[in-house]
Parts: sequence; structure tokens; C-alpha cells
Amino acid sequence: MAERKTIPTNKDVYEFIREFANNEQKYNDSLELVKLMKEVTGCEPKMWGPSIVGFGKHLYKTTNSKQEGEMFLVGFSPRKAAISLYVYTGKSEHEHLLANLGKFKKGKACIYINKLSDINLQQLKQLMNETVKYKKSQNEENKN
Repeated sequence: MAERKTIPTNKDVYEFIREFANNEQKYNDSLELVKLMKEVTGCEPKMWGPSIVGFGKHLYKTTNSKQEGEMFLVGFSPRKAAISLYVYTGKSEHEHLLANLGKFKKGKACIYINKLSDINLQQLKQLMNETVKYKKSQNEENKN
């Protein structure tokens, strides 16, 4: 099995944001996302792999590939093309949480935005709260 790259590191989150955010808008949005995600999770930001800022952690197990391990609860990355928000479970029962979010593109289990002002921040908080709640409930199931 391939070694996982998305693991906690000791790299400084703010140094990463300074180096990686390729414009002032993305830099400011990244700092705002740190505040929002810290508020929702109650956790400090931590670098996961070389380019994701993650908050908290949970245990996961996949049913199809039998992979398991630790992953952050929510996170983001200020990538060149768009900001990747890892705040969505990808589950159909959570699809309704995207309804009033604003302007974004959806991946399998993340969403992509150009800038934070394109989305409804209250709806983003609700989405993150539901995602954190869901992942924490999965922790209990995965311990058994």
C-alpha cells in the first residue's frame, strides 16, 4: 500500500500561507478561514501534508478500499487555481447544506471557491458544523 502524504507535519501554518497564497486576496481569505475553522472546531490549525491546513482530527475507515487512519475534521488549501475547502462529507444526505452556499464548484468531498466573498459565511459555518458532527460520530463507529 502506498504511504499516505496527508499526515500532520510540524510546518508553520502562517509561514505556509505567506509562501503559498499567490495574491493578497487569497492570503487574506486564508487568514479568515483559519479564524472560522478554529471557531467551528475549537482546534488549532495544523499543516497536513505539504499544502493543507487542517483542524482537529478523526478516525476514518473506507468500506471499498479498506483504508483507515487519521484525517483532519475540516481544512483548506489556497491553491493556485482556487481555494480548496475540505468542509463537505460528499454524502447525499448533506447535499442540502450546499443549497445557499453561493458560488463554488463541487468535487467528490470538497468544494472550490475563487474567493471567500463568493460564498455565504453563515452557510459555510453550518456546513462545517454538520461535517464535524458527522465525522465525530464516525469516530465512535470506527473505534468498534
